[in-house]
Amino acid sequence: MKASEVKKGNVVEHNGGIYQVRDIERSSPTARGGNVTFRFTLYSVPAGSKLDLSLRADDDLKEVELSRRTCSYSYMDGEDFVFMDDEDYTQYVLGADLVGDNAGYISDGLKDCYVQLIDDAPVGLQLPQSVALEVVETPPELKGGTATKRPKPAKLNTGIEIQVPEYIANGEKIWVNTVSGEFSGRV
Repeated sequence: MKASEVKKGNVVEHNGGIYQVRDIERSSPTARGGNVTFRFTLYSVPAGSKLDLSLRADDDLKEVELSRRTCSYSYMDGEDFVFMDDEDYTQYVLGADLVGDNAGYISDGLKDCYVQLIDDAPVGLQLPQSVALEVVETPPELKGGTATKRPKPAKLNTGIEIQVPEYIANGEKIWVNTVSGEFSGRV
C-alpha cells in the first residue's frame, strides 16, 4: 500500500521488521513540485521499540495481516498475563514485555480487550478506552483549604498511581482512561 493510504493501527513490514503505526504526521511542501511527506511513529511488534520513519506519499509499505480476538483477562501465571478468547476460549499468554505499561490497567475480570495475533501468536494487546479500578490509598480531603479543587495522588488496586480530585476517598471505584492514564469519573 502507498504511504498516503496508511492509517493509525495498521501493522506494516519495514526492513524485515513488523511494526504497528501509532501516529502519522503529514507535511506538505512549501515549494512547487515538492513531495508530500509522511512521518510515521512505529512500534515494533512484539518488542515495542520505537521507530520514526519518513516516507513520500508514493512510497510503498507492505501491510501485515493481523487478526484481533476479543478476550477477557483471566489470571497471572508468574510474570505472564493470561487472556481467554470470548468466543472459542483459547488462552493467550502475553509476557510482561508485551503488555508493557498496560499492566497497570489490568484487573480481575477485565473484559473487552483485544489480543492481536500474527499467525496465531499473540503480538499485541489493546485495552478498552477506560477501565474501572479501586482507590486503595489516597490522603483525606482538606476541608475549607481553598475554593479551587486541587488534584491529589491516589494509589489504585493494580499498583499504579494517578491524580484524582480531592473528593475521592479510599475504597471508591473510579474510571481511568487507558490512553491518557487520567481520572475520568466515578463508577
